[in-house]
Amino acid sequence: MPTPPTIDIQNLHHSFGKGNLQIPVLKDINLQISASEIVILTGPSGSGKTTLLTLIGALRSMQTGSLKVLDRQLLGAKQTQLVQTRSNIGYIFQAHNLLKSLTAWENVTMPLKLHPHIKDRQTRAIAALSAVGLGDRTHYYPDLLSGGQKQRVAIARALVAQPQLILADEPTAALDSKSGREVVTLMQKLAQDRNCTILMVTHDNRILDVADRIIHMEDGCLVSDKTT
Repeated sequence: MPTPPTIDIQNLHHSFGKGNLQIPVLKDINLQISASEIVILTGPSGSGKTTLLTLIGALRSMQTGSLKVLDRQLLGAKQTQLVQTRSNIGYIFQAHNLLKSLTAWENVTMPLKLHPHIKDRQTRAIAALSAVGLGDRTHYYPDLLSGGQKQRVAIARALVAQPQLILADEPTAALDSKSGREVVTLMQKLAQDRNCTILMVTHDNRILDVADRIIHMEDGCLVSDKTT
């Protein structure tokens, strides 16, 4: 049996608002992304990139079409099914979204709350931080870390539960060129080592070379899909 794609989207439409105020945001999206692929999604602000990412991440309710993530249909899925899907996805956000009151290792353990069978949470979190080069910063609070270090903590948090899919929304936007390159190279290596799929939204043309494919969006439509 062939392995199903990590992401399989067919005829997906999505709008904001209701009635006469309804505004189409995504229009007839068709997309397949295979296991272990690294795909970058580009396009101008307002083109629908983040909306598509949140739908794939089961963070927003589906409206029309078919969206399968890790071979699970999200259209009409129950809340428990959506939670199960989210537990197999690692998220990396532009602003890293670390909790200031928690240390680095405590922030990294947060996704493990969706995996009650994992008991050695601190050990696993510290190992994830060591993998991103922060083994000596496990007890540091976010305010004591640089921007690049905070984003490394966010990567460790995304990878700690060994997800099959990583969704990254502008992960280098707040970083200088050197830190940004280090972050995406690290994501690339860790994901490849763990046979993980990455879908990354970015405006950063300096990091496009890490992708297997580059998909471009405009006005809610996928207008190009190129293999690198």
